[in-house]
This record gives sequence, C-alpha cells and structure tokens, in this order.
Amino acid sequence: MKNIVSISGIVLLSIAISCSVAKEKRVLIFQDEFNEKSIDPSKWTFEVGGNGFGNNELQFYTKDRKENARIEDGKLVIEARKEKWEKNDYTSAKLVTKETFPFKYGSVEVRAKLPKGKGTWPAIWMLSENIKKWPDDGEIDIMEHVGYNEGFIHASVHTKKYNHVIGTQKTDTIIIKDATSEFHVYRADWTPEKIEMYVDDKKYFTYINTEKTYDAWPFDQPFYLILNQAVGGNWGGKEGVNSGIYPQKFLIDYVRIYKLNN
Repeated sequence: MKNIVSISGIVLLSIAISCSVAKEKRVLIFQDEFNEKSIDPSKWTFEVGGNGFGNNELQFYTKDRKENARIEDGKLVIEARKEKWEKNDYTSAKLVTKETFPFKYGSVEVRAKLPKGKGTWPAIWMLSENIKKWPDDGEIDIMEHVGYNEGFIHASVHTKKYNHVIGTQKTDTIIIKDATSEFHVYRADWTPEKIEMYVDDKKYFTYINTEKTYDAWPFDQPFYLILNQAVGGNWGGKEGVNSGIYPQKFLIDYVRIYKLNN
C-alpha cells in the first residue's frame, strides 16, 4: 500500500506541475474585474437595436442605461426587463469589444452566473472584427444557455461549411446543474491549430483546424468578445417565454483574456 500511495502522490504532483506550467505560459492582455463604479468605455461599447438579430429575439438592446447594464457589488449586471421600448416588449444589453479590443488567438475566461427561466438566453461569444457575411467569417460561442433547458451549457463554432442552418454545426454540451445559482468560469483557448472550451477547467469541446480552408477555419483573424442576454428567439424562446420571471440578471464577475505563449 505504501508503494501505491507513493506512486499516486507522484502522479498528482506531476499533474499539478503540468497545470502550473500551462498557467505560466499565459500573459494577461485584457481584464475587467468590474470594481469601478461604472462600465469602462475604454473596454466596452454597446450594440443597440431591436430588430431580432436574425433570431427573432424579443429584446431591444439599450445603450448606457443602468436598468439594463451596470456594475453592482463588483459584478457586471446585464439585466433583461419586461418593459415596452420602441417596438419591443423587453429590454436588455449587449456589450462588445469590437472598437476597444479585437484580438487574434488567446485564452478567454469569464466568471459568470446565469439568469434563470424560460425565455432567457445569455451568451459569451465572439465574432470577426471584419465580419462581412455570417457564418462565412466565423463565430465562436464560448457559452450559451437557454432557460427552458436549465443547466445545459453549450459551446459551438460556426463557419461557412459548419453551421446550424445547414445542420453541420460543430457543438457540444456540458451539464452544470447550478449554473443559475453559482458562478462558474467559462473559458475558450484559441490557437492557430484548435479551439477548446472549458467550464471550471473541465474541457468538453474541441474543434481542430484539420482542413486548412477558410470555409472550415476562418479563425486566423482578429475577433471581438460579446456579452449579452437575449429574450426569446428561435432557440431561447423555442418553448415559450415566461414573462413573469423578469427582470432577470446575467452576472459577470470578471473577464480576462490571455496571450498563449508556446
């Protein structure tokens, strides 16, 4: 038994050293801990509108409106509300780094707690800085969660060759039972060779650049980060929207982006 314990200890030590070395290879290049009184405009801008965003979503995304986006107790709050705004019956917010921090390759970490209930559709995702046509120029979905299927966390990539419209989407799911009650770290590691997705350091999705074509891999260009909470839509509202649950908060504790050094 002593020998077994000793061998086990060596294995665990080896794993710990390996993880430590992996972390040391990362260099922090962007962060927001949300410790200021207001959202930092040098890091985030707002996408505004209520046209359904190609998914028949119900919300109007507002700009600089504290009811929909604010910092509270060291957290970014993206709040969806049941209220009339122009032609829409809901409001929410969508924060992006398109103008402030587009980047190519890296590790994205977002610690967040998700909203709860039918109709909620929070997301942490990325688009090409120079997107001309979707999905040809790529989309990286680090975390999507639809409220009618609570606890099922989805990671996906979209390209011209691989997307949900033609039934070829590259995607996977992990079950996080307390995703709406506890904070978890949602992470994407993006290199020229592959894109990997994790929740709390548990990897559950990998997309490898095997074909070396733009149709299959449009990910060798700068992308920007998006944080938003949609309401309803083709996917989020597939089983209806429970209007009685609103307002709903999507809470983000921090955003950190690292350069990965080989």
